[in-house]
Amino acid sequence: MRRLLPALTGAALFAATGLAALATPNVASAADCTPAQVVANGGFESGGSSWSAPSGAITADTGQSAHSGSSYAWLDGYGSSHTDTLSQSVTLPAGCGTATLGFWLHVDTAETTGSTAYDKLTVKLGSTTLATYSNLDAKAGYVHRTLDVSAFAGQSVTLAFTGVEDASLQTSFVLDDVTLDVSGGGTSPQPGDPTRTPAAPTYTVGLTSDSSGGSWTGHESVTFTNASPDPLNEVYLRLWDNAHGSCPSTPITVTNVTGGTPSPLTVNCTALKITLPAPLAQGQSGTVAFDLGITVPSGADRFGHDGAYNFLGNALPVLAIRDAAGWHLDPYTNNGESFYSVAADFAVTLDHPSSLLVPATGTSVDTPGTAGRTVTKATASKVRDFAWGAGPFTKISGTSAAGVKVNVYSVAGISAADSQSMLSTATSAVDVHAQRFGAYPYGELDAVLDNNFWFGGMEYPGFVLDLVSTTALTHEIGHQWWYGIVGDDEYNGPWLDEAFTDYATDLALGKTGNGCWNSVSWASSAERITNSMAYWDANSSRYSTVVYGYGKCALHDLRRTIGDSAMTTLLRNYAQAHWYGVSTTAEFKAAAQAATTVDLGSFWSQHRIDG
Repeated sequence: MRRLLPALTGAALFAATGLAALATPNVASAADCTPAQVVANGGFESGGSSWSAPSGAITADTGQSAHSGSSYAWLDGYGSSHTDTLSQSVTLPAGCGTATLGFWLHVDTAETTGSTAYDKLTVKLGSTTLATYSNLDAKAGYVHRTLDVSAFAGQSVTLAFTGVEDASLQTSFVLDDVTLDVSGGGTSPQPGDPTRTPAAPTYTVGLTSDSSGGSWTGHESVTFTNASPDPLNEVYLRLWDNAHGSCPSTPITVTNVTGGTPSPLTVNCTALKITLPAPLAQGQSGTVAFDLGITVPSGADRFGHDGAYNFLGNALPVLAIRDAAGWHLDPYTNNGESFYSVAADFAVTLDHPSSLLVPATGTSVDTPGTAGRTVTKATASKVRDFAWGAGPFTKISGTSAAGVKVNVYSVAGISAADSQSMLSTATSAVDVHAQRFGAYPYGELDAVLDNNFWFGGMEYPGFVLDLVSTTALTHEIGHQWWYGIVGDDEYNGPWLDEAFTDYATDLALGKTGNGCWNSVSWASSAERITNSMAYWDANSSRYSTVVYGYGKCALHDLRRTIGDSAMTTLLRNYAQAHWYGVSTTAEFKAAAQAATTVDLGSFWSQHRIDG
């Protein structure tokens, strides 16, 4: 959740980033993945085997040198108009959610300009241009380049390097050790906690609304697997929105449970224990199902209605996590978030009056229902939650330069100009974040606007609630990566999504964070960036200042400590390593230390980052 921030125009956001859009198709649904390297003969030691290349381009000539071994690919270098293309067909397995193209590039040029790109090397996968280099990238030796190509999972495409030289002054593009590594298929626990379970949930939901879209009834089932070596005797459902009621009178009701025996609600009616018929051993699966009722309370909230407009964030019961610390049954917090879940698949059918638009997580398809009604079927793969809205919204749509469909839904009172500005912001922001951390995998993004939201903005996978504010919307879209794709325990480690997202927002808006740590003033010796929501609920006036403000300033300082390039690589690689997984402070600190020769011990202490 994000407090209200100053607004900028969508055009200002795009101008501030200085980033070109990366056109990528959608990611295929991930399954189990065997990590692999799919480029053949990437070191060119077998000559032209597996490659299509001009005669003499793959060579061991002494005019240039290999990065490793004795052979390499030498494109251009003639000092006259010339084009060389090196290509190979590659297949990326559908089950692997992470794919990284890597290669060593040496650019040698006789050009003397420091500002004009006369000679260019273009890297393409299929019809998509991934990157372009030129005589301006000339260096004395090889530079390792990496590009995220996760969006091409499940495709067979041509990898091509094309060098184009103008009429005078040679530029040589020398390539070696080309790799395309695939990994990261499923939702299996991260190495830091192999006990995290239940894993790989699949939710199937069918709900029918009343005439207003504020009351829903139907059925939900969830199938899951025990990933832990310890038996799974029970599961817990989190009925988060019961915190908005007065227990035991609750807005979320679960009845007629099958697949286990329910116990009375606990944790202010937000936790429902279901004892399984028999313990599940590691690798075994189970299913629980139940009838579900949802009544949306009054209020412009993440779960509430503002007049005719209903917002249903955290309304579907979802499985709690058991890890090395035991079951996570933390209380609901209105100050931030309590949510902690693994990536899951959702298939949700919403039957509603045709007069209502229903933005939702995932990709939606509308079909006619009974007289005067529409059935919206929304499917979402590898998401941590499912949210939707219902009301007489005004909808406009666009597509980002990278091919992400963006829909903006506005309540009455939001001008057409403001809606259009936010659409421009959203289409730009989703591509900017994707270029830094990895391709947006969900294909579609819904932004629901209401200037009555007291909280500024709120993130869900593929679905955000927001005010008309470029900064706030850029932040909430950044949460698609930091909380959504890269998960965390939002109650016990809120900095892992809020600080990282605010840092990403600064980068997207061209803010360097210079000097921001100079304004840090701790309220007490107990105050830490890494404190849990239990601490921040008791010290609520300091939550935003420390977790958002000091947190992002610490990341800016880390960037200055290890260097811009190292920080860029660290965050991209960290996101890829935790794609659809869960981040912890200890894992991030270890990754940061591995990215630099600087001892970061005093850095963590100074910035009060524990864990």
